[in-house]
Formats: sequence, structure tokens, C-alpha cells
Amino acid sequence: MDYCYHKVHESLIYTWFSTIASVLQFKKILSCDLMKAIINYLAGLAGPSGYGSKSTADQVTQHSSSSSSHLTAIITGATSGIGAETARVLAKRGVRIIIPARNLKKAALVKENIIKETPEAEITLLEIDLSSFASVKRFCTEFLSLGLPLHILINNAGKFSQKLEFSEDKIEMTFATNYLGHFLLTEMLLEKMVETAAETGIEGRIVNVSSVIHNWVKRNNFSFYHMLNPNNYNGTRAYSQSKLANILHAKELARQLKERKANVTINAVHPGIVKTGIIRDHKGIITESLYFVASKLLKSTSQGAATTCYVALSQQTEGMSGKYFSDCNESHSSSLANDEAEAHKLWKLTRSLIRRRLQQPVA
Repeated sequence: MDYCYHKVHESLIYTWFSTIASVLQFKKILSCDLMKAIINYLAGLAGPSGYGSKSTADQVTQHSSSSSSHLTAIITGATSGIGAETARVLAKRGVRIIIPARNLKKAALVKENIIKETPEAEITLLEIDLSSFASVKRFCTEFLSLGLPLHILINNAGKFSQKLEFSEDKIEMTFATNYLGHFLLTEMLLEKMVETAAETGIEGRIVNVSSVIHNWVKRNNFSFYHMLNPNNYNGTRAYSQSKLANILHAKELARQLKERKANVTINAVHPGIVKTGIIRDHKGIITESLYFVASKLLKSTSQGAATTCYVALSQQTEGMSGKYFSDCNESHSSSLANDEAEAHKLWKLTRSLIRRRLQQPVA
């Protein structure tokens, strides 16, 4: 399953450009800190972590090899783009990689390419369709039967649907794939992660790949049941809502893990918008000047994977949980994304829905 930043739809890009234009138009009201952040991004200047927007996944993990050997990671959406790069770099650092994939042929090609670079890499391919509760459950059962530890879970896969589609569970496809599938995956693997952390003394880490686009969601448009079955579908809105849900999931689960004193953290990351051929194809339409601005804002695939890899492996993020990262540094998410009551409400509604669909009692 491709991560949608790598193949982002043109409507998302146009909306992104419109936002940039609006920010530039109202630059007089921007705070000095925000202006500084924009300049740092464009220049690729390092933040407190020592890394910035131009840092690559290889660079941010170069000191992680000794500490990451013997770790096991599950990475969704690793058949292309940011996910494939994340898998390549983590494997290079000695991490055993599990790739859940809907298309096992594409996953096999990723595995082949990784092993060409890192012959000693351990990579296991298992089938999954994240939009299907039954498929996620089968994957977890199959993985747990392998008897492997689990140190890292990277919820990276994503979908951006231009038109309204429904999963086999009769749920809007973007929400089912980006949020609900990862919620169930995390819930079914969480005890294995807590157990692994307790047995090894190594902190478990969950990374939810989100997006800055979560900022566009207004409170009155964020309704759980409307997201399951929207009346008036808009692809960008559905995508942004699912990315907000990913952050709220991280916030609530971080609270629960801290409460039970589990040695597992969960954080959300914004990888940035990655360069694709879509921009070049529409260069004549969006004007030369806007194309120039866009080209400076877009990242390479390796730069896009950097924040995920940093949060997953860096010693600097040890003990950090319920945070939101961008450009390998802790960043600010929206006020709605920081609403603890909203996060708890969403978690309860999601858990109840999934238990009903899987015909399990709700504790």
C-alpha cells in the first residue's frame, strides 16, 4: 500500500499551495517564531535535535546501528515511497523488518532491493489489507504465531481517495485505512510490545505517520459517525480528518501507557510533502513562480522518511510520548489535536466500533 505523500493527489497539492499563498499574503501577522521556523525549513537549518528539513533518514540514524541491532519493527506501507525508504534504512541499521503488504509481489521487490544493499538483513513479508478488520486480525495472529519480539511499530501506510469508496466493513475507505486499520493493528500488538519491553529493558516505540494537514480540520466537522459514512464526500477533508485521528490516537494511547507504567511510547510525525512527478506535470498550470516555491518546499523520499526513522531509533526521543514531530524536531499540533477529552472520546468510540464489528465483548 503506497504512502500517499509519495503519490499525493493534485487537489491536495493545490490546497497546500493555496495555504502557502495565504500565509505569505498575511505574513505581517506572523509571529517572529513562525517566520523563523519557515526560514529554517527553507534553509534546512538544524533544530534542537541537530537535524532539520533537509536531513535524510540515513543521516539521522547513522549513530543508531549498535543500539538498533536485534530490534524487530513492523512497518506498514513499506512497498514504496517513504515506507520503503524507512524499511531500507532501519534494515541497514540492523533492525529485523516485518512488512505487512496487500501486494506481496511489490513487497518482494522491496525486500530484494534491501538485501542487495544489506545482505544480512532479516525481512519477513506477511499479507494484510489495512482497510479490513478481518485482514488486520489475521495478520496479527500470523505475526504473533512467529514468536518474535516487537520493539517498533510504524503505522505509515496511507490512502488518499478522490472519490467516495467503502471498505468491506462498509466504512469510508480513507478513514478505514489510515486510522481504523492502524488503531486495530496497534491494539492487537500492544501487549506484545509491552511484554517485549519488559523482558528486554528496551523501550518500545510506536510511530503514527500523520500530516500537517490535520490543522485544517475544524471541530464542528470532526464527527466520528460522519467520518464512517460521510454525506458530502471531499477527499482532502477525509484525508485531513484521518490524519487528525492518528494524532489523537497517539495522545490518548500515550496517556494510557504512562498510566500503566509501560515502557512503550507512541508519537505522531509529519514527514513533509515528498517530490513526485505530479508537480512537474502541472508546472505550466500552476505558474513558474509557484512551481519554484513548491520545489523548495518539497522533500526527497529519504528526507521524508527522516522524521519517522529519527523518532523510531534516536536516543534523543527516549521517554518522549504523545508528542508531534516535524523535521526531526518536536513541533506544535492543532488545538483540536491536543484536546485530551476529544482524544479519549475518539478512542472509546473506535474501540467500541471495532469490538462490535469483530463480535467481541467491550470491556
